[in-house]
Amino acid sequence: MTTPTPPAPRPDTLRIANCSGFYGDRLAAAREMVEGGPIDVLTGDYLAELTMLLLWKARRRDPGAGYAVSFLAQMNDVLATCLRRGIKVVVNAGGLDPAGLARRLRELAGLAGLDPVVAHVEGDDLLPRLAALQADGETFAHLGTGQPLAAAGVEPVTANAYLGGWGIARALRAGADVVICGRVADAALVTGPAAWAFDWALDDWDRLAGAVTAGHVIECGAQATGGNYAFFTEIPDPVHPGFPIAEISADGSCVITKHPGTAGVVTTGTVTAQLLYEIAQPAYLNPDVIARFDTVRLTQEGPDRVRISGARGEPAPRTLKVCLNYRGGHRNSATFVLTGLDIPAKAEFALASVRDAVGGDERFRRVDTRLEPGAPGTARLTVTWLDPDPEKVGRALFTALAGTGLAGYPGLYLEHASPKPTEYGVHWPALVDAGAVTQEVVLADGTRLPVPRPPAGGPYRASHLRRAPRAGTTPVPAGPLVRVPLGRLVGARSGDKGGDANVGLWARDDAGYAWLRSWLTTERLRQLLPEAVDLEVSRYELANLRAVNFVVHGLLGDGVAASTRPDPQAKALGEELRGREVEVPAALLEPVAAPRG
Repeated sequence: MTTPTPPAPRPDTLRIANCSGFYGDRLAAAREMVEGGPIDVLTGDYLAELTMLLLWKARRRDPGAGYAVSFLAQMNDVLATCLRRGIKVVVNAGGLDPAGLARRLRELAGLAGLDPVVAHVEGDDLLPRLAALQADGETFAHLGTGQPLAAAGVEPVTANAYLGGWGIARALRAGADVVICGRVADAALVTGPAAWAFDWALDDWDRLAGAVTAGHVIECGAQATGGNYAFFTEIPDPVHPGFPIAEISADGSCVITKHPGTAGVVTTGTVTAQLLYEIAQPAYLNPDVIARFDTVRLTQEGPDRVRISGARGEPAPRTLKVCLNYRGGHRNSATFVLTGLDIPAKAEFALASVRDAVGGDERFRRVDTRLEPGAPGTARLTVTWLDPDPEKVGRALFTALAGTGLAGYPGLYLEHASPKPTEYGVHWPALVDAGAVTQEVVLADGTRLPVPRPPAGGPYRASHLRRAPRAGTTPVPAGPLVRVPLGRLVGARSGDKGGDANVGLWARDDAGYAWLRSWLTTERLRQLLPEAVDLEVSRYELANLRAVNFVVHGLLGDGVAASTRPDPQAKALGEELRGREVEVPAALLEPVAAPRG
């Protein structure tokens, strides 16, 4: 009689490393993370709403495309080492064709004499099912406007639901060395491996919420280790920062760190900044759980080690987010430089001349104009024309603009103009019932493994009835006021949420937060950001992070691909705010004993 082999002991800590925050991130990061120190799982996030459209364009040119080819280059560097050390690889590089990427990786591995177990996850692509889903009552109403998709008269070219991490966990349980996903939620790249390693249940809400929090922190690569950080001048070595690692425990808590000897830093400040990135309300919706970011606590445990604890989770939402994209048309733009005196009058003169030359704004679907001040005595006027017909915004437009060159305002010159228009896409965010989406794991031999679905909207447990902490009672300092840039006192991080933009601001001590939350109201934000004056603004407080988060609805129009802002992803919105001069209590500018980075 053979004695059965006991199961391997569960790890106390799972070290999950990130090697990509977007399609185009540092290629060497995979090698740096695998060779820089011990890790258990290597993850990479390659997808954004815009990326899905770019991958569709790539597949239109080449039917064999549709995935992040840079992932293959990274695997060429590290796959052999990962297999030898037992490092699992989990990525969403599959984009629109996870099966194709899995097949290609097996081919390349075979040429190198390697035989990895590669699985991929399917179920996110809803494009072939759109008509049937609509017939079943799914309206795919736009999350911003409420308009049903059918009423918009558009034809989507991509439609992908955000899947959770349970497909990844199922693939790892089936023995996969590499798991390739399409459109999964960014944090699913962490929740899946954690659920697999610690054998979590579908309703382990608090543990799952902790993993979502960790995943949200490391998903954007070096942004957690000092990249794009408001207080970058305080980082001794900010260039070429190491990528982040989440050391996750069985209870869902974690420590965010990086490999020793790499540049950048991990502080409560860098982690706070990333927690505020591209979020809306503190109840952060994920396909597997609703993570309450307003319950999270950060502790600096040592150099480059920040513990995240206390995350509370609520049952998974009954719906999944869907990213649809459709072809919006073509556009072209021209930038006029205005100098010297009478700049507003010169701008009006330029616009009048342009309208006369092109036959009026009404000839185009939309015309967008932006006048932005530059150095003293200068400004830039950018005019963008959008229309379904590429001929209208192509060479004919360019020729008409050129004809105004000697008949316009004094000092006229163009900084940018082109005879070639560009095609743009429009992002359509929507929801679909979670029960209408079936997730499957596909193995190399074609075997399909069903993936369980979280009990969406299930009953709360006692632990989940705890409310988020209220702001402390620290008084706002009294005394004289001084006028300084807002950024001398607070940090900020901003980004895009479809057609909306978020900007989160945090203070570095309790007194600063007491002032920030009482002073920075929605109306004051509108005063500081003139673009937001006529837009809806939502405001949320996260007392544990000493932070206030704002969502400026509609700032980015139809999303990144269609936005005519110079900063279409709102990356600089936070820094723009920090540069505004405001009056603050002088006492707040005194050095703090232990700044929180």
